[in-house]
Amino acid sequence: MLLSTRLTHVIEDREALPLLCLRGAAPLPGATLPVDLARPASIGAVRRANAYNRDDPRHNRLVVTVQRDPLTDRPGLDDLHSVAVVGVLEEILHGLPGRMTVLLRCGPRVTIRNEQRVGAYSMVTHTPVIEVNDDTAMAFALANALQELIKRYDALLPVKAKTELRERRRQELERIRNPGRVADFAASHVDIDETTRIELLMMPDVEARLRRVISSISHAAQTLQVQRDIDKAVREHLSQHEHEAVLRHKMRAIKAELDDDDDGGSELEHLTQRLAAKDLDDEMLGLVKKELARLARMNPQSGEANVARTWLECVADLPWGKDARSPERVDIEDARARLESGHHGLTKVKRRIIEHLCVRKLAPNRRGPILCFAGPPGVGKTSLAKSIAQTLGREFSRISLGGVRDDAEIRGHRRTYVGAQPGRFISALRRVKVANPVILLDEIDKLSEPGVRGDPAAALLEALDPEQNDAFEDHYLGAPFDLSQVMFICTANDVSRIPGPLLDRLELIELGGYTVEEKIEIARNHLLPHELASHGLTHKGGTELVIGDELLETLATTYTRESGVRNLRRAIEGLLRHVAVTLAEEGKTGTSPARIEADAAMLVDALGPAPYTAEEMGDAPRIGVVTGLGWTPTGGRLLFIEANRTHGEGKLRMTGRLGDVMRESAQAAASYLRANPGVAGLESFSLDNHDLHIHLPAGAVPKDGPSAGVGLVTAVASLLSRRPVRNDLAMTGEITLRGQVMPVGGIREKVLAAHRAGIREIILPALNKKDELEIPEAARKDLQLRYVSRIEEVLGIALLDPEPRASAA
Repeated sequence: MLLSTRLTHVIEDREALPLLCLRGAAPLPGATLPVDLARPASIGAVRRANAYNRDDPRHNRLVVTVQRDPLTDRPGLDDLHSVAVVGVLEEILHGLPGRMTVLLRCGPRVTIRNEQRVGAYSMVTHTPVIEVNDDTAMAFALANALQELIKRYDALLPVKAKTELRERRRQELERIRNPGRVADFAASHVDIDETTRIELLMMPDVEARLRRVISSISHAAQTLQVQRDIDKAVREHLSQHEHEAVLRHKMRAIKAELDDDDDGGSELEHLTQRLAAKDLDDEMLGLVKKELARLARMNPQSGEANVARTWLECVADLPWGKDARSPERVDIEDARARLESGHHGLTKVKRRIIEHLCVRKLAPNRRGPILCFAGPPGVGKTSLAKSIAQTLGREFSRISLGGVRDDAEIRGHRRTYVGAQPGRFISALRRVKVANPVILLDEIDKLSEPGVRGDPAAALLEALDPEQNDAFEDHYLGAPFDLSQVMFICTANDVSRIPGPLLDRLELIELGGYTVEEKIEIARNHLLPHELASHGLTHKGGTELVIGDELLETLATTYTRESGVRNLRRAIEGLLRHVAVTLAEEGKTGTSPARIEADAAMLVDALGPAPYTAEEMGDAPRIGVVTGLGWTPTGGRLLFIEANRTHGEGKLRMTGRLGDVMRESAQAAASYLRANPGVAGLESFSLDNHDLHIHLPAGAVPKDGPSAGVGLVTAVASLLSRRPVRNDLAMTGEITLRGQVMPVGGIREKVLAAHRAGIREIILPALNKKDELEIPEAARKDLQLRYVSRIEEVLGIALLDPEPRASAA
């Protein structure tokens, strides 16, 4: 309420003016600037200033300031420089719709106090900037010196630059007696770079401002003098030669002025020396010599010379030969310690990484496999790759492949194209400057499909094949480059989207989701200490926030429902931000150390009501409703299956955005029950004058696969036999027309999804019993896994005795 009152006061303040933010062209007092406006905030501010009555002192007046970053489209106070000026609108010109041009006369410096947005623009109050050292003897002496310097500067200008307007402004400058105004007016009279203008705007010290302007104009005057001397020397040697000869005369005159008589070009010599120090192979050495010879014969200013020079610099930046490798260390104990300290769980993954490192230690020159970490988002794939690089003491580079649709991004562009550049592999090696880095190919499953620009996945085949990548040919280089010393690591969410030939070159290491217990451990030992420190809520920051395991469990089970811990981190951040705001509003920041214990009420205040509850499974057994299990690239999830009868012609209808495979599973379920009604306790399977409707909620989400087969049979059997289905039970498995339950994939992710949702009993195919070892022990202890091989066993476990009062879905 206090904040609202204060901001309302700003709007009603007679001193409040509209705010005009400029992307460049720093306004200096005394200057007159033409400004083109296109942003709604700028146009709104001008219209607001022009709307005041003419007798109102605010008429046509604005506070004009400069953005720190010209690319910011809606700047706040933190995005603006602290000093502004009061500007007066001299003229407003309306152009195309949504654009206008204004002529601004800049007034005195001010600082902005408060801001409030009013529609598209902002109103601000301001305080005048008090200038210091504005009436000292030194200030007047510097002002006189500056006025004399301006005369000398104008005299050095070319004739075409000496306009009548410039002469009138110089005369106006001579009549100014205030030292501060002299500095500002002179700075706007001379072409000074924007950085210097902003520095001058920020200077309240008049003496310092005068010295800075004198320094800048002196440098500009010296530049004009050198240019005049060069032009004079060139004119003395001019003849009727063609234009290229004229340019060469100017170059010689410039070098003579710099006391540099080296016509051979130090840049070319330096580039030659760098290339001579590289251990190039014969093919590349021949190309380099040929290109150096061509470059020496070219005009250095020509576009073709620039292309050749860029290519030679790229070759010189790359790591060539065995000496370009960084020293590698393989300390198994250190690697094990790093993996244990940085990553919780993932025992199988850590063991495979240690095996890989042990093989490298015994056979350093062996070309190992290309590892691919596959799993849901937020389970630590990228951080594992970084840990491997740190353990080996190698440089690390990450290449994001998501959305790459042009194979030239992998192999590079041929030099015949304008703006050609090397591919991502060569660019990464040029960046790290060693021949044996660890390169992470992130999101390899999200490469674009083949199109008119080629197939990026096919371009990766050569680079990721240990038998071929010692002669990888980038189109930009035009010669083979050895990638065999690079350790490639890939990450993916959905392995099924990786093309077969590419997948054949990868060794998959699957990272499953975390159990609730593992998430609590990760939050307690990794996420929470880092976030508390970054938010200043440790005992070192003055206030210590304590979050107990019960609260962490609430966050992990009712506020997030994911395989990884990315959303859990965001939930913790949201809670900490809420605590920080509370402390700031109560004025407790920076006070004596305090200890705050977070509780459930604080959690609700910070994050709102919990989005996930156990009620998702239903509060009681229901007829025709089954809890199935599904797999997605982001982990497992519950899959609810509903069956119902409606008046119709005995047809089977299926809704919920089902794929072809799932539709066929539903047809197989109906056919099995039609042929074997006795398994559901029915004498016959007859819909009479009814249609059978099968629906899977969350209709916007595509669903497909055979693993819902047992759930579909159970839902239809429950509907027809009027027997409710247990609501504390989930199931997965494919069915056949003979009633067999076939194995399915994604068992670990599905079981963890059921465990997160509070399910305590799961029906699985008997042939999936081998996958039980993949399920974390903590989840196995809480769950009862029932393995079946026939649909009769499923119905015997899932269906309850008929209840007359049970209602159909």
